[in-house]
Amino acid sequence: MVLPTPFANVLACPRCAGSAIRADATRAYPQSEEVTFECQSCGHKLPFTKGVLRAVPAENYASSFGFQWNQFAKAQLDSQTRTSITADRFYAQSGWSPSALEKRLVLDVGCGSGRFAEVALAAGAYVVAVDYSSAAEACAANLGDSPNLMVVQADARKLPLQPGSFDFVYCFGVLQHTPNPAETFAAIARMVRPGGSIAVDVYRKHWTNWLYPKYIFRPFTTQMDQVALLRWVRVAVKCFLPFARLMAAVPLVGRYLRRLSPVACYYSVLPLSPQDQVTWSILDTFDWYSPAYDRPQTADTLREWFEHAGMQNVEVHHPAHLSCRGTRAVEAALPLDPT
Repeated sequence: MVLPTPFANVLACPRCAGSAIRADATRAYPQSEEVTFECQSCGHKLPFTKGVLRAVPAENYASSFGFQWNQFAKAQLDSQTRTSITADRFYAQSGWSPSALEKRLVLDVGCGSGRFAEVALAAGAYVVAVDYSSAAEACAANLGDSPNLMVVQADARKLPLQPGSFDFVYCFGVLQHTPNPAETFAAIARMVRPGGSIAVDVYRKHWTNWLYPKYIFRPFTTQMDQVALLRWVRVAVKCFLPFARLMAAVPLVGRYLRRLSPVACYYSVLPLSPQDQVTWSILDTFDWYSPAYDRPQTADTLREWFEHAGMQNVEVHHPAHLSCRGTRAVEAALPLDPT
């Protein structure tokens, strides 16, 4: 990790919220190095190991995601699949353009192994990629050679970052998996500078959700050991993915029938190779059954979150997941810390 000038003053102490944590803007911190950042106000220490600045304990409610993304570190990177699946989703949900991101300070909350961070970096952005789990290590391993990236393991509700610092903030595939999605959103919205933009997505809350097999099995699967669950998922995908593929191929209604499958199926939906179709099915099926929390939201709720956070030009849409984006008024003050 290298800390170029845009990152030099962005860190804040997660304990006292002081700004006395300073990084040398000319100093490079290789992934092999272990150093400690210390708050000059309260003495709180933030270790830097494996290319990641650590602000939380290694084990937490998001441990399943750390296991998941270290198992499938490169599976959903566009550079790995040789597609534009992630880039297309990123720009469709955010409404941004590559030129808008160039040389801007961007916050990726819930970065996983870095699939969306890779897109922002390709546009020339300076990216702070945050994950609560050890997935941050996979992101650092995948993208850590970029001089425009800083990776942080931190709680989105108490980020070790200065509020109002970021031109663009996004959080995709994460909020529904946090203990309190509204509180988490309020915390990350404070990171948007006046005139800046934020985009998030969540699972859509709808009565038809209860028809999805994952909600039948989750009371049991969330109690399983992660290794055992992944083994079970691999068997399930081997057994059920061929049937899901047949359902997905049914004219007109195939996109709906595939949702009745107990495993994820992207045939007829995403332009993946046969091998990647299986890998993505295993990955996303594990993602269905393993998280401690799964809390879909409604469009009205998303809009309320944005408006309460002082965002303008709020747009809610549903290209795949329920998505929302907005901007902070140039003259607006930051909302109070929700915690």
